[in-house]
Amino acid sequence: MTHAAASPRFVGALCALTLSIGVLAACTPAPEPTPTATALFASDEEAFAAAEETYRAYTEALNEVDTSKPQTFEAVYKYTTGDFQNRDRKNFSTLHAERFAMTGDSQLVRFEGLKFDNESTITAEICVDVSKTDVINQDGVSMVPDDRPDVSGAIVKFELDDDEVRIARADRLEPDTCVAG
Repeated sequence: MTHAAASPRFVGALCALTLSIGVLAACTPAPEPTPTATALFASDEEAFAAAEETYRAYTEALNEVDTSKPQTFEAVYKYTTGDFQNRDRKNFSTLHAERFAMTGDSQLVRFEGLKFDNESTITAEICVDVSKTDVINQDGVSMVPDDRPDVSGAIVKFELDDDEVRIARADRLEPDTCVAG
């Protein structure tokens, strides 16, 4: 049984359905564009400069720490992350509990960018002059070994954390790597 013509009711329903689909399609919002990750740094040099700036700020904050006032520790923590920050927290807590004082200022004397992986880590070799610093106990006796070098070196790993460069790890270098200048 074939139908030579469609019923007017069927044609009307088909037109209404087609029109509804067209209207719905026109009202459906276009998909949101997927954000493209943009690199935080355009070059290795920019990444190294940001890491050096972070380490300098960390050193300045460290120079302002008063071990009798734990609130001064917070400025240091904003430049660190992970195990490095955990170690700083533990060390400052011990210094505070033992009533040890840090005196003098350290100074970053060399920063050499070694590697930027363009994703999340920056590695650098640093040298810090610690010759004017001391840690003294409550009797005023220095707790720093007599044979401590005046300039201390480390390989420092920085991580990008919320678009901020933070110190994540530091591995000491051999004592003669950095020479006082």
